[in-house]
Amino acid sequence: MIMTRDRTFTLAVDALKEAGLRPTRQRVQLLHLLRAGGNRHLSADDLAREAKKVGLSVSLATVYNALNQFTQSGLLREVVIAPGISYFDTNIGPHHHFYFEEERRLQDIPVDAVSVSDLPPAPMGTKVARVEVVIRLESEQK
Repeated sequence: MIMTRDRTFTLAVDALKEAGLRPTRQRVQLLHLLRAGGNRHLSADDLAREAKKVGLSVSLATVYNALNQFTQSGLLREVVIAPGISYFDTNIGPHHHFYFEEERRLQDIPVDAVSVSDLPPAPMGTKVARVEVVIRLESEQK
């Protein structure tokens, strides 16, 4: 089923409202862009480039703010690869990742494809919220 532009923007507005965020024009446009391609992993720079390509006038600071707000409200997951290297994942369900180091690219791994056992006990007063595995890959030609 092909959705009209108006319907996809309505879905973005509804998602923002459900997440407790005010659906500003820029938030709606950015969330619409994020969700346009299905499940994806984007950096803030990637999203800013996409926004510019489609004619949206947003600063990189606005993109970072929106991504952080979307993450805090549960609309996205942030996957931190290293200091200064983060991707924002539109798939918020449980899963893990392959990280292709040369390509700087993430790929989803189904949650049931990875088994994690013998976790240490959580420190007093805390509980394990979730376990996320990132398997780093490099080419065999190194």
